[in-house]
Amino acid sequence: MNEPTAYGRPAGHETAAVEVHHPTPLAPVLPAAPLMPVQPGTIPTVTSIVLPDGRVVTGYTLNPAKPEPVAVKPAVSRTAVNIALGGIGFGAVCGGLVLLTAFIAALAALVHQLIILAAVIFGGWIAVQVFSASGHRGGNTFHIRKAIFKRNHFNG
Repeated sequence: MNEPTAYGRPAGHETAAVEVHHPTPLAPVLPAAPLMPVQPGTIPTVTSIVLPDGRVVTGYTLNPAKPEPVAVKPAVSRTAVNIALGGIGFGAVCGGLVLLTAFIAALAALVHQLIILAAVIFGGWIAVQVFSASGHRGGNTFHIRKAIFKRNHFNG
């Protein structure tokens, strides 16, 4: 079943055909265009590397990327600070609301007292008007057949 083949491998495991890729040679380097004089330090240095097969690769050296500094986190989160400030503000408002409620209750009591005072004064004035002696004493007067009846008294 697993008998070796002519290549020494079991049947069913033959090697696939191998493709060989040959590298394409690089085009020759053209002479560089004349350069304008530039301040030193503005252009990075050029580095040349000789490969094992004799080719020379020239290029700019790259400085490794420096990671950005990590922002320092505050000891207390901003959310906690906002909640604390909101609590302080709410506490300050609650004191004012208690005072406002007390003021409204006192104002309502004052209005109630003024209404009672007005009723007593006005009621007293009405009582004085009704029970005061104005013109005649006694009860009601009825004129019937030229006779005058006063309360419980006949004048004929």
